[in-house]
Amino acid sequence: MSELRRAVLVPELLVGDLAASLRFWCGLCGFRIAYDRPEDRFAYLDRDGAQVMLEEAAGPGRRWITGRLEKPFGRGINFQVAVADCDPILTALEQAGWPLYLAPEEKIYRVEGGAVTVRQFIVQDPDGYLLRFSQSC
Repeated sequence: MSELRRAVLVPELLVGDLAASLRFWCGLCGFRIAYDRPEDRFAYLDRDGAQVMLEEAAGPGRRWITGRLEKPFGRGINFQVAVADCDPILTALEQAGWPLYLAPEEKIYRVEGGAVTVRQFIVQDPDGYLLRFSQSC
């Protein structure tokens, strides 16, 4: 296993059931556990440099909870994950019967005086966090 190059911004998401979240994030969406602390119900995930920390909300130790937790968690946020190819993730989700929040689409975005075209889709994780997988066209 190669050494992890940690991203400079890594969201830490509280989840209801760490095992269920890992089945989704790793089993369906292609992330891997870079390291974990099972005794803390915590896992640090990586997918080609896209990184996220998952922590079970009811786990042991301290949790930084600023308000009442109600599903769906993460209202008003979606996490864009750049991928080389959306198809393997779409196939895994379809085989698992996992619904999409937004079907695959091609979209043109203005950036830095130009434009980029991406193929993207959005899926909700078990706690309601939105993941937008985006592939350059």
